[in-house]
Amino acid sequence: MPLPSTKTYTTEDIYALPEGERAELIDGVIYDMAPPKRIHQKLISELSYILNSHIKSHNGLCEVYPAPFAVFLSKDNRNYVEPDISVICDKRKLSDRGCEGTPDFIIEIVSPSSQRMDYQIKLFKYRTAGVKEYWIVNPSTQTTTVYGFEDDKISGQYSFEETIKAGFFKDLEIQMANLL
Repeated sequence: MPLPSTKTYTTEDIYALPEGERAELIDGVIYDMAPPKRIHQKLISELSYILNSHIKSHNGLCEVYPAPFAVFLSKDNRNYVEPDISVICDKRKLSDRGCEGTPDFIIEIVSPSSQRMDYQIKLFKYRTAGVKEYWIVNPSTQTTTVYGFEDDKISGQYSFEETIKAGFFKDLEIQMANLL
């Protein structure tokens, strides 16, 4: 949920938040973040491990960063997000602050309080920022929605029982039910 205000916020406001408070900034609007549940964290851990293992076993150059990890989608100071999982293949985008630009592949794990954010606001922002592939994993509905922004053929919705073929990593298949 956005914090009510007509003020345009910047990354300075994000860094000024009290210790332990997390929020994201999209187009100058601050969205607070609720603490994640156990299943949320388990899925992040499992998916990060699978992606990392796949990249390493194929001598890939991409790097996987689970949240909290700062992503600055644009050069302005009005956008700061912490995707649940970010895959970055261009190491020039990595700095001590986080990712300075758009990750190649993003996964968000939906919580009840983040549905509008993940399915609408971030979907639009990630697509327009140049993310190549975006997955929304929803433990409540046991579905994963895949958006292939560069290859629409991979887009679709999958149950946790179905095998998802990643578009970004051509030979990677994941079945969410195996991760729970």
